[in-house]
Amino acid sequence: MSDAALPDAADAAQRLRITEIFHSLQGEADAIGWRTVFVRLTGCPLRCVWCDTTYSFHGGEWRDIDAILAEVASYGARHVCVTGGEPLSQKRCLILLERLCDAGYEVSLETSGALDVSQVDARVRKVLDLKAPDSGESARNLWSNLEHLQAADQVKFVLASRADYDWARDVVASHDLAARCMPMFSPVQGTLAPRELADWIVADRLPVRFQMQLHKLLWNDSPGH
Repeated sequence: MSDAALPDAADAAQRLRITEIFHSLQGEADAIGWRTVFVRLTGCPLRCVWCDTTYSFHGGEWRDIDAILAEVASYGARHVCVTGGEPLSQKRCLILLERLCDAGYEVSLETSGALDVSQVDARVRKVLDLKAPDSGESARNLWSNLEHLQAADQVKFVLASRADYDWARDVVASHDLAARCMPMFSPVQGTLAPRELADWIVADRLPVRFQMQLHKLLWNDSPGH
């Protein structure tokens, strides 16, 4: 390799493919309601049947990490959420997470749970989305990820049916998730009635947090929110 090629390689090591960066309210997890900057990375190896961000699977724009941090800073928010797609499908996501933490932000990572989280900066709050059977992708769950959860992390279950609920209830119990972190149950919008899920949780006295997606209540599925 010639010396002239080295700068390009160095530049590429600090770039990510970005679908969008936007400023909104966090719609779920423990930071719900906080003004947040979202960095949505492009690409995902999963194809959940109820996915609401399929527009992030392809395309996007290559952005330098310095430029990403500059845009994040322009909104003056304390909270930053790195999401996708599946952000960990781009290995340089780990660099972005570290840089955001170094800059003093409260950083969360929304990840499918199908890719290894062991190298994620310990300062990042991981929101691990375990896939229930009706997602069509439950076979992709990487169960070893549960060993890397910390008290500030969250495990999210998006549920479309009673069968999904029963599966999630058993996972919470068998892995003692409530003792590790915060388990969260959410209904698939338009498929499982929120009140029905809430009644099941109460009846079974589950140690989980029920949540609905605030951003969908406010802005439906409009991109950029």
